[in-house]
Amino acid sequence: MRHLLMMMPLQESVEELANESSQKTLSIFDLIMGGGLGGQVIIGLLFVLLLVAIYVYFERLGAIKSAGKMDPNFMNQIRQKVTAGEIDQAKILCSQHHTPVARLTEKGISRIGHPLEDINTAIENAGRLEVYKLEKNVSLLATISGVAPMIGFLGTVIGMVLAFHELATSSGQAEMGSLAEGIYTAMTTTVAGLIVGIIAYMGYNHIVVKTDKVVHQMEATAVDFLDLLNEPAT
Repeated sequence: MRHLLMMMPLQESVEELANESSQKTLSIFDLIMGGGLGGQVIIGLLFVLLLVAIYVYFERLGAIKSAGKMDPNFMNQIRQKVTAGEIDQAKILCSQHHTPVARLTEKGISRIGHPLEDINTAIENAGRLEVYKLEKNVSLLATISGVAPMIGFLGTVIGMVLAFHELATSSGQAEMGSLAEGIYTAMTTTVAGLIVGIIAYMGYNHIVVKTDKVVHQMEATAVDFLDLLNEPAT
């Protein structure tokens, strides 16, 4: 009997600790919904920015991968046809490859017979257009990577202002629990903004690296083509 009486306080203390731990557990959904209308609007805006960043990243990644595909024998085939005087066949070969390199080469082939400076200028102009196509909407990722943390911080500042406003209007009688809850709920917007900004920043850098590889490929092809046109003159 004495043993049972000693076990009862122990069980009650365990139950109290379990209740306290369950009360301290707070889900992300509770944090978002507990942030008030302003916090919910900012979290919603950050979620939209995240979706836009993910869409732009994967859309550009697919386009750049498609643009970077190149037949290793493409320039050799072009060299053979141009050397043999089969200009029309070379143009047809370029049209069969839907890549920036093929379009640049086709632009150069269409200018054969003009001075090399004119051909070089035409290729450079076509190259700028291809680079513009590759970089389409990439600036959105850079914008989101900078704007998202600022929006998140704005939500935190708004939440802090509201929390201290409640403290001021209550003549210092506000409960510390509710005040602390409002503060850490407001901080969730900064966390969300940083997460979105980091994802967008990493995606932007990865796309820039992939784009640079395609641009270098285009530049190397342009040099090879100009060297090809110089060969008969040597």
